[in-house]
Amino acid sequence: MVTSDPSPDEARAALEAERATTLTRIAAMTSEFDEIVAGSADSNADDEHDPEGSTIAFERARTAALLHEAQAYLEELDRAAIRLDAGSYWTCARCGQPIAAARLMARPAARTCISCASAAVSAPERSSAP
Repeated sequence: MVTSDPSPDEARAALEAERATTLTRIAAMTSEFDEIVAGSADSNADDEHDPEGSTIAFERARTAALLHEAQAYLEELDRAAIRLDAGSYWTCARCGQPIAAARLMARPAARTCISCASAAVSAPERSSAP
């Protein structure tokens, strides 16, 4: 278990590893999306009424949503790298208290401490912080 803050080098390595994994996911999903679009471009199949499985439209929408999510996470990782450079990486964006080292190692893009993240999840309609 990690008991102290990761060094800037350890934090940067975790961010870079997570970024590389995310870029690989984006490339795979982009390829999958392109294959779905290409496979349906010349087809006049009525997949909306195919009892054998999901529709091409569903697969396209699912893949597009996953791709969008991965791209948003990549942006979060980039913002975390900026916070690391600025010296605010270890500080909760909501309450200003330190973010636990274990949380940062598990979720390198985390902006909030566990307490603030838990509060945001339990009361999302009252949360004003992003």
